[in-house]
Amino acid sequence: MSMSIAAVGAPADLGIISGASGIMPPNQKMTSLFDSIDTRGSGSINQTQFNQAFQTLNPPSVFKAQGADAIWSSLDPNGTGNVSKQDFVNTMKDLMVQLRADPTGAASTVAPGQTLDSSLQSLNILA
Repeated sequence: MSMSIAAVGAPADLGIISGASGIMPPNQKMTSLFDSIDTRGSGSINQTQFNQAFQTLNPPSVFKAQGADAIWSSLDPNGTGNVSKQDFVNTMKDLMVQLRADPTGAASTVAPGQTLDSSLQSLNILA
């Protein structure tokens, strides 16, 4: 039995946010995270819900360095005020890849055309 060093001593929710745990695939991790934020089960979340989760779930340092507002702006680039589960899952996976590759955040935001396949390939390289 093997265990990810990154998950040793980390709170259980941290693995969901960071992708540090090798137990769940990234899609499932981000889906679980979304479901924990969407307490009403509406299928979308707003910035207040996201900010509350950002404060209580202790996100990884690369996400903390960006801040809740910057992450939300990536999740809701059109300023609609709500983010669907699918958009959340895809964007958070892309951000996870981007921020791990460039923790300073100097790289441009994730390109809208980036495919799920390329995101998963990048995550597999990091794993």
